[in-house]
Amino acid sequence: MSNKRHISPVLIILLLVAALTLYLFLQEDQTQNQRMVQIVPVKVQQAQQQEFAVLIEALGTARANEAVAITALESEIVDSIAFDDGDLVKKGQLLLTLNNREERARVNELEVNLQEAKRQLMRIRDLAKENATSAQLLDAQEARVNALAAQLEVANAQLAELEIRAPFAGKLGIRRVSKGALVKPGDVITTLDDLQQIKVDFSISEAHLPDVEKGQLVLASTVAYPGEQFKGEISSLDSRIDPVTRSVQVRALISNPELKLRPGMLLQINLQKQVLNTLVLPEGALLPIQDKQYVYVVDSNNKAHQQEVEVGRRKPGLAQILSGIQAGDKVVIEGTLRLSEGSQVRIQE
Repeated sequence: MSNKRHISPVLIILLLVAALTLYLFLQEDQTQNQRMVQIVPVKVQQAQQQEFAVLIEALGTARANEAVAITALESEIVDSIAFDDGDLVKKGQLLLTLNNREERARVNELEVNLQEAKRQLMRIRDLAKENATSAQLLDAQEARVNALAAQLEVANAQLAELEIRAPFAGKLGIRRVSKGALVKPGDVITTLDDLQQIKVDFSISEAHLPDVEKGQLVLASTVAYPGEQFKGEISSLDSRIDPVTRSVQVRALISNPELKLRPGMLLQINLQKQVLNTLVLPEGALLPIQDKQYVYVVDSNNKAHQQEVEVGRRKPGLAQILSGIQAGDKVVIEGTLRLSEGSQVRIQE
């Protein structure tokens, strides 16, 4: 008798049925997975006409509207100081007094002499009315009064030079002298800046010159105050264009009532060139392929179709669409990288 075992036909049939069932199950599971993968969740935006402001951007450095270094006109000892670091002062406010004892004594002397000369003049005039004195004596006394008045005016001017006052209203800087210090002409005592308005000079291309004029609105921003904008207007344009850079210098005045802006700050300047009424999409909707731009448009069956578009002007986060889509089209703005032509999508709110 042979020792070989024979496989039962029934067992073979059972194995074939099991294999076929497993194959069909795996095929169905794979098909379901493919269907699930093909349905891509996306966010869409309806294309529509809207205002699109075309901006001219530039960088400029802030400067005080008026700025001066406070210095002495005479070499003298500091007698008193009437301000502190960072004070807000008014025009004509006393800041510092130098030693003025000699000048003040001279003023007092001249005032007394002038009063006496005027009294003598009045007496001589009374005598002249009675013909009791000569006209020559009257003329001499009048000349003496005039001379003393002129000397007193000079003495007062010299005294005023020893009293240092604010030439305009503004904010003082750091005090650089102390009481008793010897100051000389040219020594900086402190600085004074008018910060109610800030000047900013910036350059723009000559191509933008026709779109810029005096009085035009300017918006400025700085990294010191993220998200905050400061309004101003163009105050002047340079009469010449730089032949090297082909740019023109523009000066703007920025309102600064809270004194947030300080001289030396770097300011981002935005000028509104014009306002267009056009189709606008977020830049995230654009899909660059080689040198062309595409978007995905969702149809009524929730299928995405790739559409070439012509892009015009741009600004941060937005792009002008010149052609390729129409107002009312549903354009994918998030999820474009996972799409292909004809992809089934699920629109998320």
